[in-house]
Amino acid sequence: FQVRQREVAKVNLRYGTKKKERETEEFKKKLQAAKEFVAPEVAAAITDKKTGEDRVPFLINLIDSPGHVDFSSEVTAALRVTDGALVVVDCIEGVCVQTETVLRQAIAERIRPVLWVNKLDRIFLELHMPAEEAYQSFSRAIESANVIIANYQDDLLGEISVIPEHGTVGFGSGLHGWGFTTHTFSYMYAKKLGLNRVETMHKLWGENYMSKKGKFFKNQYNTKTGKARTRAFCKLIMEPIAELSDAVMQEKKEVYTKILENLEITIPKDARDLTRKPLLKRIMQTWLPAAQALLGMIANFLPSPVKAQKYRVSNLYSGPLDDEAARAIAACNPKGPLMMYISKMIPTNEKGRFYAFGRVFSGTVATGQEVRIQGPDYTPGRKADLHVKKVQRTVLMMGRYIEQLPDIPCGNTCGLVGIDQYLTKSGTITTYDKAHNFVDMKYSVSPVVKVSVDVKNAADLPKLMEGLKRLSKSDPLVQCYTAKTGEHIIAGCGELHLQICLKDLAEQYMKGAPIVEGQPVVSFCETITKDTPKDIIGKSANKHNRLYITARAMSKTLVELIDEGVITENQDFKKRARIIVDETKNEIDLQSARKIWAFGIEDAKQNLLIDMTKGVAYLNEIKDSVKTAFQQACCAGVLCGEAIRGVMIEINDVVLHADAIHRGAGQIMPPMKRAIFGCQIASGPKLMEPMFLCDITVPMDGLNGVYQTLSSRRGEVTEEISKAGTPLTQVKAFLPVLESFGFTGLLRENTSGMAFPQMIFSHWNLMNGEMYAEDAKLKKLMPVEGSFAIDKALEVRKRKGLKLEMPLLEDYNDKV
Repeated sequence: FQVRQREVAKVNLRYGTKKKERETEEFKKKLQAAKEFVAPEVAAAITDKKTGEDRVPFLINLIDSPGHVDFSSEVTAALRVTDGALVVVDCIEGVCVQTETVLRQAIAERIRPVLWVNKLDRIFLELHMPAEEAYQSFSRAIESANVIIANYQDDLLGEISVIPEHGTVGFGSGLHGWGFTTHTFSYMYAKKLGLNRVETMHKLWGENYMSKKGKFFKNQYNTKTGKARTRAFCKLIMEPIAELSDAVMQEKKEVYTKILENLEITIPKDARDLTRKPLLKRIMQTWLPAAQALLGMIANFLPSPVKAQKYRVSNLYSGPLDDEAARAIAACNPKGPLMMYISKMIPTNEKGRFYAFGRVFSGTVATGQEVRIQGPDYTPGRKADLHVKKVQRTVLMMGRYIEQLPDIPCGNTCGLVGIDQYLTKSGTITTYDKAHNFVDMKYSVSPVVKVSVDVKNAADLPKLMEGLKRLSKSDPLVQCYTAKTGEHIIAGCGELHLQICLKDLAEQYMKGAPIVEGQPVVSFCETITKDTPKDIIGKSANKHNRLYITARAMSKTLVELIDEGVITENQDFKKRARIIVDETKNEIDLQSARKIWAFGIEDAKQNLLIDMTKGVAYLNEIKDSVKTAFQQACCAGVLCGEAIRGVMIEINDVVLHADAIHRGAGQIMPPMKRAIFGCQIASGPKLMEPMFLCDITVPMDGLNGVYQTLSSRRGEVTEEISKAGTPLTQVKAFLPVLESFGFTGLLRENTSGMAFPQMIFSHWNLMNGEMYAEDAKLKKLMPVEGSFAIDKALEVRKRKGLKLEMPLLEDYNDKV
């Protein structure tokens, strides 16, 4: 939606609204500052022309984000710096997979939503849907949204269901620029119906029916005559719009002129020569301007930073909630220490430079101010990932336009110039030397699709390296790195995401220098399916040290606790142990849970290292070496060098040499890694592949084509829903990411263009096919030839330059 500047463009209620507050000198100064801050026509709008009194202005920052599921990371970056979300749903198709993702992300960030039911123009101009049928379609969309909200409800947010009769749901056409809420029509009908506006709003939605005499009833049918009554929403809202639309589209000038007179609407002069759809568009914009409905919802129902930060601070700040920074964030205190979160890097016109865009949560950020730039790896009290630099410029970002300002107080979003080289993607900006970082953003998708890139001309290699750095900065989710084979890899969350990244790299960051793209490949994970039957031994090269370890497969619940950040390595170990025991129903006993030494790192964080030993001398002296070896092994497993997932490594016994010189890192790390790999092979190893949740909406005629396409790509249909009142069917299925390349084109071909899928990362799934089995003759574990999983593992090994044969247990299990 385009909201014009004159209608005053996050709701920021920094100005008092009570009469006493409006009379203070401080308020008058703030109001004057507001008038100077915005354009002249906006300043004029702040003063009421009839009374000459100053109105209270609202400063509203609108941050748009892409609707496609492949760009969910952009939604995450936007949500972190906002306090409210305007969620748009199609009035016909209703809630789709992306709507659920956005709502889930919003509630996780404690963002209050309002709902906009869009594309109502199709109801009147294309589908000619009866009013009651349209109402049922809207009702289903709203109900679906509320089911999602209820599933992810956060108690600190309070009641956040979207309810039309409260005014938290808007209806309209974004394309044609018109819209309304029940609040809009309550102004028109309250006096006529003899009700106040709140009562009228409640009558305009739900089970409220009208007789021909204009009386309201709760029953649809007259108990005496059996005749049906008309729903109030249909009678008072849908039917008048339909009547006006039909008259204009059929060019019945006398009819629509009379309607416009009754509504006291004057057709704008520049629209009087228009006919049919262009005329209807202008009339509807004049009668029911979308901006008025939207801004009304935003101003009335979405919170100010002062209100929102009180309940968001515990989600945002990683430090103690009673320190100076946390208190300033909770109070949105402009005089407190500066606390700002950078959520996105936006390229500037200057080659290789970026605006660091983010939100000021407390204090004031100013041009020339010396600040602490804390990257995501910063730990309080240490200097790693910390830079102290001056902000060169502070700028207000308004679409394509940039406005330089001397300082920007808390509650606002802004861009900083001159600090981009010290941040990779996101970070914390502060003036408080004891400040902890803001909590890192959690993305709803994962970069599971990779492609290699290279240059045609060797002379362009420096350009490629610089281009990959800039691409990695500009996209919150994309990963760019150099593999062990020397290949330059770009990892994204889907085929479209990769295409856009490659296009940006070639056109924006490489300045036309030709690049060569490899075939897209998919990330896998390695896991185990059973416990190691007996200890695997790792013996040091000098023969003086031995480690006895086993592996256990983690439950799905425990993996999810790590994935969702419920348990982390930095938590208090007693608190973490209690959560594990309670949530997993004693999968790990309390004593063992307290002895967790380490978690995996990066993409392999869903693994645990547990000390199960008793009375081992010198054990703490090798702890760091053991942890490092464990984390290295988890990042590249034995099967094909992919990340390990869902494995607990238990150290059962350790024999160490008495002299420290004989048990250094060089003697401990190699046997520990070998023993972990041995545990993998001995514990029913499996490959895991990423799965997309595929949401397909298709007419009944194309349903066979959908099933045919899914079965040819190893897809598994989980749900089929007929959309009431439409010829459409919604099919939900799980599709392996490996099979998703070219899936959209094949689906459209098989359904004659009638179906279009939306795909979002869902979960990791065990790949079909056993990898190792006991050989009866050799009496040892051997790779299963011809297995689908083995074939895929060998493909990955070939791509990574590893041996083209699967490893054997005896290569990793040392003898005593």
